[in-house]
Amino acid sequence: MATPEAEQFAALLKELKDRSGRSYGVLAGRLHVSTSTLHRYCNGDAVPNEYAPVERFARLCGAAGDELVEVHRRWIVADAARRRPAGAGPGAATGAGAAVPATAPAPVPATSVPVAAPEPVPVPEIVPVPEPVPGRSPWARLSRRTRVLLAAVGVAALLVPATVVAADLVGARAEGGAGAPDRAGRADDDTFTPPVATDPRPSRTPASPSASASPSASPSSGAPSAAPSAEPGAPAGSGTERPRGGGATGLGAPPAVTISSYNWDEPCGQFYLLDRGPEGVAPPPPPQDRRGWARSYGGVDAGNMLLQLTVQGTSREAVVLKGLYVRVLSRKAPLPWSAYLMGNGCGSSIVPQTFASDLDTGHPIMTPVPGTQGDRTIPAEPFPYKVSSEDVEVFNLDMKAQGYDVTWYLELKWSSGGREGMLRIDDHGKPFRTSGMRGRPMYTYGNDEVKWEPYLPG
Repeated sequence: MATPEAEQFAALLKELKDRSGRSYGVLAGRLHVSTSTLHRYCNGDAVPNEYAPVERFARLCGAAGDELVEVHRRWIVADAARRRPAGAGPGAATGAGAAVPATAPAPVPATSVPVAAPEPVPVPEIVPVPEPVPGRSPWARLSRRTRVLLAAVGVAALLVPATVVAADLVGARAEGGAGAPDRAGRADDDTFTPPVATDPRPSRTPASPSASASPSASPSSGAPSAAPSAEPGAPAGSGTERPRGGGATGLGAPPAVTISSYNWDEPCGQFYLLDRGPEGVAPPPPPQDRRGWARSYGGVDAGNMLLQLTVQGTSREAVVLKGLYVRVLSRKAPLPWSAYLMGNGCGSSIVPQTFASDLDTGHPIMTPVPGTQGDRTIPAEPFPYKVSSEDVEVFNLDMKAQGYDVTWYLELKWSSGGREGMLRIDDHGKPFRTSGMRGRPMYTYGNDEVKWEPYLPG
């Protein structure tokens, strides 16, 4: 039979669950407990042995601040009531100020064989409570030592929830701070994949269209010139505001975004435009080195760019991703260069959470694309999405350009803790660049002749 304290604790859990709109099955899966166990917690039939799952449940349901303190208080009371001996009243729980009976030696059984009495167990000294004095309050009737003990217990009860919350915030910072982008930054083309800075610094003023659209300098003939290597920690984006207090994680902070891949269709086709003929171009390297290989020749992504973004919160607090937007800086005639194909030009089925955009249009938008999972079609899922340090979203972007040479970057709109902002996503601090290749000479590296050969689409 549930105790009154357990029923009050369960009522609060049930209220949080109903308010969250999540089912028992979803919450149980996130807590790594069975659905029936979670039902028992919310019905008062059982009280969790530890507070950790209770706190995770409350946070999943959106509890914060005073609500977390109240959840912790009710769990303490319900847990104490659960441990109370059967038949004992609420005041029978052992604690500071409660009398502990002295242990008397056990009686010697009546027998002819002498039995040694067990040694008495030492007990703490009990300060006698004086007889009530008429006209004095119950508090005044207690001894000075008892009053001090009760006051200390009250202070400790108030400090424990605050300590738990503070420790959790510290853990969230360590969990979602500088290490989070590092973990999310492991990618197929890791050499050229920077993690996004989680500190939302003021947005940089975009370079002028003329400067952004200027073609990359072509290297001299012969061996390709060395391109500057990307620093592993170089930011791929920057935010538009700094959280109050200078922090970059926790409630009200932007998410961390990592460019996980520059071609999520590997090892299938990816074209690069190079300002040189096939006789001066080295064989294509392994997939993880191809972007750097193209950059060493001053190459530009041709036809379409396949970006894969990994978005993760910096703490357990949810961050709502409201939308992803394209910002075009310039649009010029496509580059008159030759196109070189990486891979074999194959195609694969589109996976969920894929978005496509036509950079040739006047105002490009991100459009969700239906995906496939086996033989089943997955409906397109538009924004918004929700992430945290424990919930990650991966977006595949197909950015197409056929008739123009376009410089552009992305903006991710987010909100958390009553605050919102716009996070810029670009190419190591520079805008992305994609050029159409219609009518341009196309080459692929042959397996038989081991050289660049004309590519015939088919």
